[in-house]
Amino acid sequence: MQLLDGKKVREERTPVLVERLKALSFVPGFVIIQIGNREDSTAFIAAKKAFAKKLGVKEIHIQLEEKVTGKEIISVIQKYNGDKEVQGIILQLPLPIHIDSDEVIDAILPSKDIDGLTSYNVKRWMNGHENAFMPATTRGIKELLEHYSIDLFGKKVTIVGRSSLVGKPTALMCLNQNATVTICHSKTVGLENETKKADVLIVAIGKPSFIGKTFVSKGQVVIDVGITRLSNGKLSGDVNFEEAKSIVGSLTPVPGGVGQMTVLALFENLVDACYNGKN
Repeated sequence: MQLLDGKKVREERTPVLVERLKALSFVPGFVIIQIGNREDSTAFIAAKKAFAKKLGVKEIHIQLEEKVTGKEIISVIQKYNGDKEVQGIILQLPLPIHIDSDEVIDAILPSKDIDGLTSYNVKRWMNGHENAFMPATTRGIKELLEHYSIDLFGKKVTIVGRSSLVGKPTALMCLNQNATVTICHSKTVGLENETKKADVLIVAIGKPSFIGKTFVSKGQVVIDVGITRLSNGKLSGDVNFEEAKSIVGSLTPVPGGVGQMTVLALFENLVDACYNGKN
């Protein structure tokens, strides 16, 4: 079984990112806006801040109370939309249920939307515009596959999870790579049959170890996007690693897989924004 090591790939690609940063005439800056204090969100933010420090990129972390209104969040976003020293704005998801996520996300200036989630950027990316931001997790998956020379052309790709954050944009990315894509979800009948037929299986459902040996087949490429902290403090993916590793051909670990690539891709988007003159 081939381990698709996201940490290793990120370490190899980081020097390229550093050189691109050095060539700029200024130090890029970005802001992370966090609502509340979810443990998983805080962990993701810590990873982004640590990588920003490693690269020498300026970061601003704004933490708002759980009870904040959408209007108040938009006011903070608009402040940094107009800040010339900030090239990227990240709104840490998920948001509290009382917040209209679409309305708040669309308040981000598209040129600073390095997560690639505004409706403007989504439409541009769907229509093939070169300078449109690809969502970070999707870009990370794409670059991980490319690094290991896994070509999606003509392959059957099954994605378990239909979120706008991961499932749907990743499906579009695979379609653009000339794969035949099936999207599954919690209501899919015969899910095991669908996942086993895939050449490449991408799982993003947020259910620890849900995909076991009965869901996979020999020689498959399996990309595990899920990451959940268990009661014992350990991190778990959506794929049962121990069960899958003796069957599949290639598999991402958790941690150390897609999450590492997502952080890298986010900063690649930030640097792209600087080079493309979007800000």
